[in-house]
Amino acid sequence: MSGKIEFTRNYSDQSTNQGFQFEFYCDRCGTGYRTRFKASAIGKVTGALDAASGMFGGIFGRAADLSERARSAGWEKAHDDAFLEAMNELKPDFIQCPRCSSWVCRKSCWNNSKGLCKDCAPDMAVEMAAAQASRTVQEVWSHSKMAEEDREMLKEESWRKGVRASCPECNAPLPDNKVKFCPECGAKLQKDIFCTGCGAKLDPGVKFCGECGTRAQ
Repeated sequence: MSGKIEFTRNYSDQSTNQGFQFEFYCDRCGTGYRTRFKASAIGKVTGALDAASGMFGGIFGRAADLSERARSAGWEKAHDDAFLEAMNELKPDFIQCPRCSSWVCRKSCWNNSKGLCKDCAPDMAVEMAAAQASRTVQEVWSHSKMAEEDREMLKEESWRKGVRASCPECNAPLPDNKVKFCPECGAKLQKDIFCTGCGAKLDPGVKFCGECGTRAQ
């Protein structure tokens, strides 16, 4: 077994006095793997010595000191051995990117075809699908906004405000559709309308004569 410890950042030590357990994480997505809890023989010994110290005192009181010495030496060595074992167990699930040096999981964050992590070499198919989905969402919102503007334009008060009338005699533009005479040629713009049935004068915009009921032309 190698004595080198490669993982020095992307792991969490869940070990206790009773045993060892470690979690390793992907630097990119945070996905983790946890090793099974491995009981510590040193932990059992120190636990027994601590119990003897508490029960009998006196000569056994020195068991506490012995417990600490056992833990500081034997436990630390057992801890390192357990870590190396856990590292070798889970290392195949991770790979270090040669460009950014991040340890990433092979399952989700490694681009096999490029030999780099997906931060350094994104999966083009995935990026294209994401870009297309984003574009579709933008178009949906754009069309929704356009539809609202169209509905607003269909309101009579909205489109009438945008009408710019012109004189039927000289085609000069008029300031609005309420003027009665052309400011350029003086032609009368709002001509009187008469009923074709009885000759009564009709108000602008009416559909039927108020005198005889004839439909306005």
